Formats: sequence, C-alpha cells, structure tokens
Amino acid sequence: MTATTAPRRKTAAPRSTWDTWGRTGQDSFALVMAARKGLPAATAFEVAEAFQLQTAQLEAIYELSTKTLRSYTQSKKLLNAASSEKTLKIIALYQLGVEVFGDAPAFLRWLGKPAHGLAGEVPLPLLETSGGIDLVEEELSRIAYGDLA
Repeated sequence: MTATTAPRRKTAAPRSTWDTWGRTGQDSFALVMAARKGLPAATAFEVAEAFQLQTAQLEAIYELSTKTLRSYTQSKKLLNAASSEKTLKIIALYQLGVEVFGDAPAFLRWLGKPAHGLAGEVPLPLLETSGGIDLVEEELSRIAYGDLA
C-alpha cells in the first residue's frame, strides 16, 4: 500500500450484497430507509477498492480520514445516514456504469476523463456530493440511450 492509495480489502463485497444494495440505490424510498439504518463502515473500503480510489479521493467522498474509517471498521461501527445514502447511490452508480460500458475497467476509465455531457468535468470528483452522483448517473443514462449531446 502506497501513501496515496486507499487501503485495499483482500476480498470485495459479496456480489449478492452489492446487488441488493445496488437495487436499493435505485428505489428512493428503500434507499432512504436503508441509509437511516446505516451501512457497515467497511463498505467505504469496498467502494474504494471497486473504484480504485486514492486515499484523498476516499476521504473527500466520506469527509472522514482513512484512520477514522479504519477505526469505525474495527469497532464494527455503522456509517451515518448521509454517508450510507451516498454509498448506496455510489454502488448503484457502479452497477449502472459497468452495465453501460460493458466492464469495470472501461467504466473506471470514463470516470477519470472529462465528460462532454458534464460540461467537461471529470465525473469521479463529482461523487463527493449526492447531487454530483445524480449528475453522473444522469450522464450514464444519456450514454446508455445514445444521447451523447
């Protein structure tokens, strides 16, 4: 692990867990109810692994240091409602991105490049806010339906 790389878990979340959470992220009511219950803090590191996030990117998304996230994980603490909501939306976004681009590497490449439909903004930093996640999701939907303008 380098100084700029977020800690990597040895195993990713079980697909069935991410599949369930991803579907939750697509249903507004279910998303809010699940977010209020909270997700395990370890999920933040699963997101970091899936998105190949650097430490600074992970910290910007969760507004917590990796040290704090690690402490929460070790003590089996849950993320607060806002961070849980963001996580559920990010998981759903990941699933949509893989579906649209055909595989994770292609989706992750797209996240790191300026997007025409986002006024030339790079999508990945937009994941720092719930509204930004929504913008990236809308752009993915436009790409999926062939509306690249």
